[in-house]
Amino acid sequence: MTPRHWFRRTAPDFRRSVRGFRHTVLARTETVSYRSALQTPGATAFFLAAAPARLGVAMAGLGIVWLVHAETGSFGAAGLVSGSFAVAETLVGPQTARLMDRFGQPRVLVPLLCAHAGAIAALVALTLTGAPPVPLMAAGLAAGATIPQFGALSAARWSALLHGRAELTPAFALETISNEVAFLLGPTLAVLTATQVHPAAGTVLAGALVVGAGLAFAALRRTAPAPARDRTTARGPGPLLTRNFATLLAVNLALGVFFGSMQVSVSAFAGVHHAAAAAGFLYGLMSAASLLAGLAYGRHRRHTAPAAQLPLILTFLACASLLPLLANSPWQLGLALLLPGAGVAPCIIASSTLVESVMDRSVLTQAFTWTNSASAAGIAISAATVGRLVDGPGGTRAGFTVPFLALAATAALTWANRHALTAVTTASRQTSSTGSDQLRR
Repeated sequence: MTPRHWFRRTAPDFRRSVRGFRHTVLARTETVSYRSALQTPGATAFFLAAAPARLGVAMAGLGIVWLVHAETGSFGAAGLVSGSFAVAETLVGPQTARLMDRFGQPRVLVPLLCAHAGAIAALVALTLTGAPPVPLMAAGLAAGATIPQFGALSAARWSALLHGRAELTPAFALETISNEVAFLLGPTLAVLTATQVHPAAGTVLAGALVVGAGLAFAALRRTAPAPARDRTTARGPGPLLTRNFATLLAVNLALGVFFGSMQVSVSAFAGVHHAAAAAGFLYGLMSAASLLAGLAYGRHRRHTAPAAQLPLILTFLACASLLPLLANSPWQLGLALLLPGAGVAPCIIASSTLVESVMDRSVLTQAFTWTNSASAAGIAISAATVGRLVDGPGGTRAGFTVPFLALAATAALTWANRHALTAVTTASRQTSSTGSDQLRR
C-alpha cells in the first residue's frame, strides 16, 4: 500500500478521533446565567429565605462556646456543650431529613423549629442560672438534634425545580457560595455579639435567625419537593447503601479533613512565625479564592459528565495542597493557599451535582444531609489529629501533609469508580430527557 492510499484510508478515522478527543477530553463549555437559575419560579424566594438561616447555623457552635465559657469560666465545659451540639447535629440531622423525604419539608420543619427554639431557650436559661455541666450538655444535645440542615433542604428544592436542566450547575454554585459566605461571617458575628452585647447574645441571635428564617422557608410550600410516593423506600436505608454514594461520602469526608487540617495548620504556622494575628487573613485568602473559582465554575456548563470532572478536580486539589509545605514565611503561605482554595468550590459543586444525579429521588434530602455530616466529621477528626501533629516534631509541615494524603486517596477512589458514576449519571439524564419529552407531548 502506497503512503497516499494509506493516508486516504486512515485520515477519516484520525479526524473522527480528534473530534472525539475535543468533545470528551477538552470539555467544551457554554455559559449558563445565574439569573436564569434564580428566575425559575419560586427559586429566589426560598434561596433568600435560607440565607439568614445558614448564617444562624454558622453562628451556633461558637455562640455556645462564648456563652458557656463566660458563665462558667471553663473552656472545658464550653467544649463539652458545643461538642454535644455538634455530635447531635451530625448524627440526628440525616434522620430528620429521612422524615422530610417521607412526609415533606413543611410538615417536619415547623415542629422541628419549634423544638429548636425551646432547646435554645432552655440552654440559655440553664447557663445563666449556673446549672451543672450535665444539664447543659443535655440542652446542647437537644439544640443540635433539632437544628435543620438548610443547605440540604435548599439543594433538594433546587433539584426538584431544575433536575436535568443546565441551570442546576449555577444553582449548586450559588448554594456553595452562600454556605461559604455564611461560615465566613457567622463566627465573626457570633463573637462580636457575645463580646460587645451580652454573652448570650450570640446564641440567642443564632437561634432567632434559624427559627425566623426557617419558618419563612417552610411557608414556601410550592417549591418543596413532593413526599416520596414509595414510603418503604423512604423509610429504609437501601438506596443510600451503594458504592457510588460511598464514593461521594468519601469525597466530602476528605473535604472536611482539608478544612479542619488547614484551619489548625495555618493558625499554627502563623503562631510559629510570630504573626498569629495574620491567621484569619491567610485563611480568608483561601476562602476568597474558593468563592471566585466557584463563581467562574458555576457559569459554565461542561459537556463532559461530572463523574469525569470530579477526579480531575480532586487531583488538582491534592497536588495544590502540597504548596503550603514549601512556604517559609506568612506571605509565601498566603500565595500557596490560593491554588488549593481555587479547587474547593468546584469540588463541592461537582460533588453536589453527582449526588443529585445518582441518588434515588426518595432519599435525596437524606443524601445531601449525609454529605454535610461527612464534612463535619472530617473537620472534627482532622482538627483533633492535626492539633497533635503540629505539637510534635513534624510541626506544621506534618499538619499540611494530612490534607494531601486524604485528597490523594480520595482522588484515586474517584478515578477507580468514575465509570460507574458516569453510567448512573448518563442513565439519569436519559430518564430526565424522556420525562421532559413526554411532558411536551
